[in-house]
Amino acid sequence: MSTYKPLAETLRPVKINEFVGQQHLLGSDKPIGKALNDKQLHSMILWGPSGVGKTTLARIICSQMGAHFEQMSAVLDGVKELRNIIKHAELYKQNDRSTVLFVDEIHRFNKAQQDGFLPHIESGLLTLIGATTENPSFEINSALLSRTRVYILEKLSDDELEVIALRAMKKQDIQLESDSSLSLIIENSDGDARRLINIIEQLANSSGKALNQTDVISTLQKKLSSFDKGGDIYYQQLSAFHKSVRGSSPDGALYWMARMIVSGCDPKVIARRLLAIASEDIGNADPRALQICVNAWDVYERLGDKEGNRAIAQAAVFCACAPKSNAVYSAFNSAIEAAKQTNDLEVPNHLRNAPTKLLKELGQGKGYRYAHDEPGAISQGQTYFPDEMGEQIYYEPTDRGLEIKIKEKLDQLRSAL
Repeated sequence: MSTYKPLAETLRPVKINEFVGQQHLLGSDKPIGKALNDKQLHSMILWGPSGVGKTTLARIICSQMGAHFEQMSAVLDGVKELRNIIKHAELYKQNDRSTVLFVDEIHRFNKAQQDGFLPHIESGLLTLIGATTENPSFEINSALLSRTRVYILEKLSDDELEVIALRAMKKQDIQLESDSSLSLIIENSDGDARRLINIIEQLANSSGKALNQTDVISTLQKKLSSFDKGGDIYYQQLSAFHKSVRGSSPDGALYWMARMIVSGCDPKVIARRLLAIASEDIGNADPRALQICVNAWDVYERLGDKEGNRAIAQAAVFCACAPKSNAVYSAFNSAIEAAKQTNDLEVPNHLRNAPTKLLKELGQGKGYRYAHDEPGAISQGQTYFPDEMGEQIYYEPTDRGLEIKIKEKLDQLRSAL
């Protein structure tokens, strides 16, 4: 009985000369290419978007070095799996064979878990190759970073994707009736080879051998996430999640969050979006939202996926139920525009700092009224804009949540200007 093997796996290159893209790293005089030629295996972090060949490259490096290959997923594996890998590596070492450990989505291991690799890298038992779509400077702890080299993998160009597409179509024995159809597939792949191959596989499964543009458009309109559950960020689902929270639908927010999680989206992407929502859509109507989102992210970092996802879900529900205000967001945008148009206006003398006697003699700081010395700690009538502009109003609080109180306070203050 034959076992189904995805086309992306069938097409996976096994030799370095079959690998498409990343020539800035793989050329004979480039970092990884030179290391392979010199047989100098070292630990590294491969940083780049989904579908550019991080896993494939790790396998090729291991094969070319004649090492034993082990793989972990930060989403699925933990301490137990690492212990088993260590045992295997020790056995191979007895036979004078090194072990390469490939860790997919290494950024999803917390700092303590990442520390678990250090003694085995230092002893030479393991050569670590980590793959991440996130900036290692923020997601990989400094101790691990100091023991690895970071290589940046680039999104595949259209020409590189065309090479892969032709291989996939040959393997599936299909043809496209026009170059425009191939261009359409490449455009919708967005630099992701895995997505490209999955589109072609889907085309082959649903159509005949000769495909026209109608067949291609029909396939592209289907939910690609149903057959590509790798590490892609599904921007339309993220948009639906954001709009559900903004629209005060906790149920919609939970549904779209779950859809993204199931499709392989990194929960930290959702946590980041919630932080943006807390400022952009809730703001001062309920300032607690910002801290709750930060806390949820912190819980995720400490506990990992299972418990951490619940904390992020809790924050999503809180944000969905919170009163909404984009007043600060709108006010800041207005202030940015004003700043661009008036960036040559001088700071008024009374608002300037005068740390030296000379500056005081020049009048800097003269006329400034220290708010804490005034009744109610408010300097009524004092101005805070360049003289040429006059006083401006950008922030207009809503009548929702805490902004009700803020509005009352500002109305009182502004009436005295």
